[in-house]
Amino acid sequence: QVQLVESGGGLVQAGGSLRLSCAVSGSTFSLNSMGWFRQAPGKQRELVARISSGGITSYVDSVKGRFTISRDNAKNTVYLQMNSLKPEDTAVYYCNFPNRPNFASWGQGTQVTVSS
Repeated sequence: QVQLVESGGGLVQAGGSLRLSCAVSGSTFSLNSMGWFRQAPGKQRELVARISSGGITSYVDSVKGRFTISRDNAKNTVYLQMNSLKPEDTAVYYCNFPNRPNFASWGQGTQVTVSS
């Protein structure tokens, strides 16, 4: 069974940076697109960044130019570098397979809090 373990969140001032990591168990990592999602209080979970198995990336407009998703297939890990953070980026961040709903259970996520 695939497991997802997110880490790297924390409290940061506006304008600061954080790097999130997601370790993925199982042998299917390199064959699949991966994504970073976030859920703010009272809001639906949204996909903010994705990376294909071949390294092609895409982002939601609100994070373009500030967030960078990357992957290390040798380590079964996907990263999210977040720069120029804003208070509206405050959320719990999760990784998962954007093209395969219900393939893997959601992990515990990692809390990102940006103070103004």
